[in-house]
Amino acid sequence: MSEHVAEITHRLVSSPGGRIHLAEQGTGPLVLLVHGFPESWYSWRHQLPVLAAAGYRAVAIDVRGYGRSSKPAATDAYRMLDLVEDNVAVVHALGEESAVVIGHDWGATIAAKSALLRPEVFRAVGLLSVPYTPRSGPRPSDVFARMGQDEEFYVSYFQEPGRAEAEIEPDVRGWLAGFYAALSADTMPAPGTADPHFVSRGGTMRDRFPIGRLPAWLGESVLDVYAEEFERTGLGGALSRYRNMDRDWEDLAAFDGAPITQPSLFIGGSLDASTTWMADAIKAYPVTLPGLVSSHLLDGCGHWIQQERPAEVNRLLSDWLAALPA
Repeated sequence: MSEHVAEITHRLVSSPGGRIHLAEQGTGPLVLLVHGFPESWYSWRHQLPVLAAAGYRAVAIDVRGYGRSSKPAATDAYRMLDLVEDNVAVVHALGEESAVVIGHDWGATIAAKSALLRPEVFRAVGLLSVPYTPRSGPRPSDVFARMGQDEEFYVSYFQEPGRAEAEIEPDVRGWLAGFYAALSADTMPAPGTADPHFVSRGGTMRDRFPIGRLPAWLGESVLDVYAEEFERTGLGGALSRYRNMDRDWEDLAAFDGAPITQPSLFIGGSLDASTTWMADAIKAYPVTLPGLVSSHLLDGCGHWIQQERPAEVNRLLSDWLAALPA
């Protein structure tokens, strides 16, 4: 373990979509950290110094469309194939041939597809909050349209360009605070109350967000960091990820049902809808993730696991990384 860890450094590197901003700390084997929605490199602030101190070159990116990374105008510039190639470009721009990739939320799916599509680059994959599910039928938009019944599932709500932006962007800080609180263990709505993952007909998502209390992990200064980034960039790039799910389904047809065979790790929260709704995906890991080293559910934890429970996540990540083949 390193006795001295350098401070975080920031830089921009070239990528197929323009440039990717990254935050880097430490030296050693490269560990690429990929955030989800609606976050940024900053969501890995608790992991960067710990991984660096453990002897790794920890690099957290702003995904295309977020933060200081490029934000292409075209919706189809955010398809999964392009985001995978951004990750590959970051690895090569850093002078490396391979990396371990770890992702949270959408970042977990991006990390999984990076490992699936480019196994020669990504030698191991860690998934936080969102389990790996191989590509399969039917078309995602058809699945989501059936989920809401009399209400609308949030992924369907996000599909039309400009619609969710019209709700979020007049009060970015307030919307983010509510969204983060809705999926955090200590502030999420009680069981049996209206589910914030669904939108009533003619309503908005924030109608069901908790009001007036921030989760313990989200202080005012942390919320300011996220709010300032999205007030500057808008939400169009971030939401475009959701608007490419059908394109991804078409693009990845050749990988229908394909497993990820590299060494893998899964960590989820027991109170997170991503893990409770997708419990069958976790049960399928012996088939879909045959290289799985370990799978963990953090009791009483919500969706934002590396921020809600940083010490536990850091320990699990460090132990897993230490056990990987060199």
